[in-house]
Amino acid sequence: RIHQLSTQHSEPLHEVVCAEISSDFFGSGNGSKLTTLASATLLLTEIGDLSASSQSKMWHSLAESERNAESRGPRILASTRRNLDQEIRSSRFREDLYYRISGVCLRVPPLRHRKEDIPLLIDFFLNKYSTLFGRPKSVLSSSTLRFLSEYSWPENVRELEDAVKTIAAIGDERVAIAAMRSAFFDGRRRNGETESISLKEAGRAASRQAERELILKALSRTRWNRKRAAEELRISYKALLYKLKQFGVDEYANPNRGED
Repeated sequence: RIHQLSTQHSEPLHEVVCAEISSDFFGSGNGSKLTTLASATLLLTEIGDLSASSQSKMWHSLAESERNAESRGPRILASTRRNLDQEIRSSRFREDLYYRISGVCLRVPPLRHRKEDIPLLIDFFLNKYSTLFGRPKSVLSSSTLRFLSEYSWPENVRELEDAVKTIAAIGDERVAIAAMRSAFFDGRRRNGETESISLKEAGRAASRQAERELILKALSRTRWNRKRAAEELRISYKALLYKLKQFGVDEYANPNRGED
């Protein structure tokens, strides 16, 4: 968007993944890629992945461009998911390079800290991929929206986009979400990942999980006869239906559907 609004740079936007930059990218003089892109906007994706050698060459190339008025370099935009302040303290990123490129810094909070954006992003990606795949736009259930809104999204917007893309591609929300739930939570347990939550939140989560397991076991014993399951659980039929909706159990395939 910065490039689109620019009135000074007429060349296209060039995006470069820093982990894939060749050793001669930041050469000196006419051999520098920065010189050939003098009127362009150069987006350096994941600049925190630059090797020490590339960081040094980039610093010298930018310094040379500043000293020589005739060798104006491109506009530099850079992005990273790393905390460059910590990278500098750990001597993994050059401090002089950081201050040379950090004229204006925009820090975007992770998706888990701006969950109010999730419904808007879901709608955007549903429109995008429904059109791309030539399918009717899916209308997600409240339990699916709640699941997508409560998940921590460690890979941020890209991970959310992949999740919504899966829903649009499969065309069956129940199948997509069942697989996603299993992959998300089982994968995190295997990797030993934990989230910082309060004791009260942990208690509520454990209670909900225990209730859900008891309900599923009762449904299994009664071959998904919900009236009999409610009697066995000593709750009203209406309360059981509410719990099923609350836990998203009704999204899973019922092998004995219609036996109430």
